[in-house]
Amino acid sequence: MDTVATPVFDRSQEDLGNIVELGHVNVRVPDQSKAVAFYIMGLGLTRDPYLMAGLENMWVNVGRGQFHLPTRGTEVLRGTTALVMPDLEALMRRLDYAKKFLEGTKFSFKQVGDVVEAICPWGNRIRVHEPDTAKFGPMRVGMPYVECDIEAGTDLEGIARFYREIIGGIAGVASDERGAYAWVNTSAESKVTFRESKTKLPEYDGHHLQITLADFSGPHKKLLERGLISEESDQHQYRFLDIVDVDTNKPLHRIEHETRSMRHPMFNRVFVNRNPEMNNRNFIPGYEVGLWAMPA
Repeated sequence: MDTVATPVFDRSQEDLGNIVELGHVNVRVPDQSKAVAFYIMGLGLTRDPYLMAGLENMWVNVGRGQFHLPTRGTEVLRGTTALVMPDLEALMRRLDYAKKFLEGTKFSFKQVGDVVEAICPWGNRIRVHEPDTAKFGPMRVGMPYVECDIEAGTDLEGIARFYREIIGGIAGVASDERGAYAWVNTSAESKVTFRESKTKLPEYDGHHLQITLADFSGPHKKLLERGLISEESDQHQYRFLDIVDVDTNKPLHRIEHETRSMRHPMFNRVFVNRNPEMNNRNFIPGYEVGLWAMPA
């Protein structure tokens, strides 16, 4: 009788760690019309039709994540937000069309190899990749990583250790053709990475990332003991500002984390995504919906 070999799987590849969601990147904008020209017309993303639909704020959907763009002041992420979108040629056409609405701003865009690099009207950097199952799994539209710039000489392992020991995440240090970087998993499909900047960083201006934790109270206790909680928002949310050395509590990098529990009413909310290539002239019923994932 033939024996059937038992399949061998690397079960660790299924582990998420404690961070289960990278929910949004928040940067303030001074002019909502220019934000519409860049994020909606140019990038081809989707304004959330249900929440923050007025003039004081704008939430922009990208797959299962968002940009939050409060209309007050200007904030620039010290780093780069990466997106996955299915058609870079169409993206270049949209950005070229949008530039007439963005004259006199910091807006620019170019294709560099297999990515499109764009800069928003106020200096935020966006890097757009095409879908790639080897790199991004089934993501067709989404935010696969946020790359934070850090000061030269910052302890990369110290950053990874903070996320492992204080936040409970899966984190480490790796290297590629651009050099070494720290990384932390922020969901099954996203990461936050940290790379040394070749130039001096500007002062931190208040922008933030939003994450969701499975163990919400454990990290809160550790952060509170170290004096790192910057806001007790409500029952479902708190904030902290600094990533610190676990041994000395010395700050390593500052970027505010809006930290939510899985009981937060907006956790795992379904976002509307549109097909940006559909318009009134080429409309076909059923094709106006943007799919954020590819079929298996």
